[in-house]
Amino acid sequence: MDLSFETIVLAVGPQDDDRLDRLAQAVLQVAKPTDATVVLTHVFTQEQFENVAAEIDLPNATTEDVNTVLKRHQSVRRLERLLEEHDVDYDLRGVVGDVSDGIVSLAGETNADRVVVSGATRSPVGKAMFGSTTQDVLLGAPCPVTYVRSPAE
Repeated sequence: MDLSFETIVLAVGPQDDDRLDRLAQAVLQVAKPTDATVVLTHVFTQEQFENVAAEIDLPNATTEDVNTVLKRHQSVRRLERLLEEHDVDYDLRGVVGDVSDGIVSLAGETNADRVVVSGATRSPVGKAMFGSTTQDVLLGAPCPVTYVRSPAE
């Protein structure tokens, strides 16, 4: 079994603030010993992108400005600091669109060896009615996916 890693996609969602340390720990366990590059991403829906851009005083931002918005996103800045503290190389790649499709596409584009995601706990009925982004990523990613649970799960 080949345990070499070159690229790990770390997808951060809008509700991951309470899981940032756990996400970083999961990535660092693999990236640091293998000298992998972490592709730190947040896939924004169009509405989320517009809201975040307005919150950071970029109300006229377009999807072409997604990396600028991403660089100023609070959770991404926290993860950047953690990766830098551990001397782990990383790239920022923002995406605007369908969240699961964006993560899966980015994993393919970067030839990722692993995707790390988290997600909200939902009831079985909620999953059946609205689908699950995490489930879509687990089933669609071109590489293994690591799911990071919330501390409360």
